[in-house]
Amino acid sequence: MAYLMLVAGIFFGDLRIKDYVERKFPEEGEYNGDNGRPGRRMRLRGLLRLRKHHNRGAFLNLGQGQRFIVAALSVFLTAVVAALFVLSLGAKGNALLKTGLAMLLGGAFSNTYDRLKRKYVVDYFSFTVGGKWLTRIVFNISDFGIIFGAFLAALCVGGGE
Repeated sequence: MAYLMLVAGIFFGDLRIKDYVERKFPEEGEYNGDNGRPGRRMRLRGLLRLRKHHNRGAFLNLGQGQRFIVAALSVFLTAVVAALFVLSLGAKGNALLKTGLAMLLGGAFSNTYDRLKRKYVVDYFSFTVGGKWLTRIVFNISDFGIIFGAFLAALCVGGGE
């Protein structure tokens, strides 16, 4: 049950933030906290910058001009992860694998939902530290569910548990 709650928490939590960003940040750009208008950067403890970005491709905007292919691939991969997750629930042990697949699935559901409903994925924060390459990338919570979930699952496949 905890694993299903993790999937739902990532999906609905990120969906709620994305809806807020869509309503309060009227245009793509940086948020300054003043009436939701883009403007000077709003930094959270100097580490994060809130901004609105519509990603019409996959990670790092790959496949931007191929929306149908990106959406179809997203649906397919989400279905594969969902099947692996359901199969893992029937096995005893493997808590790390189940946690990783739950995080991966919650993030995949959220970003796939965006691709199908909005025709783009809403990203809303970037880092202000870590070099120019990192500060240009805009993320959402689902992205981290996917990244960390895949890492945990890979640890298990590689013999980490």
